[in-house]
Amino acid sequence: MTTPSFAFPQPLAEKYRPRPIGEFAGLEKPKRILGKFAANPYPSAWLFVGPPGVGKTTMALALAETLDAELHHIPSQQCNLSAVEDVIRQCWYVPLSGGFHLVLTDEADKMSPAAQLHFLSKLDATAFPPQTIFVFTCNATDGLEPRFLSRTRQIEFSSYGIAGEAARLLESIWQREATGAAPPNFARIVKDSANNVRDALMFLETELLAI
Repeated sequence: MTTPSFAFPQPLAEKYRPRPIGEFAGLEKPKRILGKFAANPYPSAWLFVGPPGVGKTTMALALAETLDAELHHIPSQQCNLSAVEDVIRQCWYVPLSGGFHLVLTDEADKMSPAAQLHFLSKLDATAFPPQTIFVFTCNATDGLEPRFLSRTRQIEFSSYGIAGEAARLLESIWQREATGAAPPNFARIVKDSANNVRDALMFLETELLAI
């Protein structure tokens, strides 16, 4: 007996999630840095700092896909000592892809003190796991120790200058998803969302459901 396959609809934020690094709206400096890094990667630790919804986690996922890395994702609020120990243990094995492990930790500023101390010991050059790239995301660095910050390469993810490209993204999605309905004011949606692309996409989703 075969199980029927259904094409379930996706949220817009997932359906139109940028995969290549160069497809992100705005974020010109992060795209340049990570594009060059992806062309010549090496074991390292990175900290993506910026407001919610500008693409920090999505950029980390795009980097993992570009590198064909084995991804280990520690979601927000789940970064405790046990989770860190388990991920680090896995990173001492050869990656399934044969290339790199990429450890993505969301909202790193909310990790437990024990988890941060354990990362500190592993981000030191003498204990760094082989063929591993760490990416931490956070909205602000207040909860992170200076010693932790000194072990990461920080990239600012700013919403400044993102409005125009975000509005064009919404317009292109509307053209694909709407059936000739009158479009909303895309620039206004982006402005009301405070340049939070994820929030703007969710608002657009409700507009599409309303037609």
